[in-house]
Amino acid sequence: MYEELNKLVPQVRRDILRMVHAVNSGHPGGSLGCVEYFVTLYKTILEVESNSNQNDMFILSNGHISPVYYSTLARSGYFDIKELDTFRKINSRLQGHPTNHDGLPGINISSGSLGQGVSVGLGIALSKKLNNDPSIVYVLTGDGELQEGQNWEAFMYASANKVDNIIVTVDCNGQQIDGSTDDVLNIGDLKQKFESFGWKVLEVEEGNSLDKIHEALTTAKENSKKGKPTVILMKTIMGNGVDFMMHTHKWHGVAPNDDQLKIALNQNPETLGDY
Repeated sequence: MYEELNKLVPQVRRDILRMVHAVNSGHPGGSLGCVEYFVTLYKTILEVESNSNQNDMFILSNGHISPVYYSTLARSGYFDIKELDTFRKINSRLQGHPTNHDGLPGINISSGSLGQGVSVGLGIALSKKLNNDPSIVYVLTGDGELQEGQNWEAFMYASANKVDNIIVTVDCNGQQIDGSTDDVLNIGDLKQKFESFGWKVLEVEEGNSLDKIHEALTTAKENSKKGKPTVILMKTIMGNGVDFMMHTHKWHGVAPNDDQLKIALNQNPETLGDY
């Protein structure tokens, strides 16, 4: 399993870099930091069958990291890889924030208005419970995004109503558009906060390790439907895999120039063939 994933990770990074470079627009930092999560989720965890109405669902709340989302979907067979070349272009289905009005396979909701994804995922999870649907709802959000108050209303509601078929992962990279989360608005001890809100908490210290992510997602799945919602606090590195983009907020929404792209691609050897 890991041999396939290890080949896919650098290819997804290459896709991200090429997409944002081509239009000089997009969000490479957070996208690069979540590659291992997306690859693991889509290749080993999500249970989706084309002929079933009871499928797991994924909601990307921090929709600005759409490049990693689109690349993973394309590399998982949801649509032609060549469509990645249309990223952020006029009339493209692959806009800067995911939208579902054009019917792009794999996109369940339009997202990117920060703070709303958990609430949407919670509504879907409740609907599944009411319909005796055994599948699970997965949501990805960011630590900076948790500064939005709507999240905490959703967290409180989920535990109070035992919505235990939802697994929320928080990308804890410690960075946001204007600086570190500690400097902009310190969100404190997330583990303590989630536990006080009645959630089952799993922590991943190495959020860019395929093995650790797979272990956490598998454990979360095993712990679901036992009376509590589950959250994974996943520590990642902003810009992971490209040395000059790592550990800084400066690449939150900046595209590499021609020379920077060449350096970044050389750090991530081609494995599957670019689009």
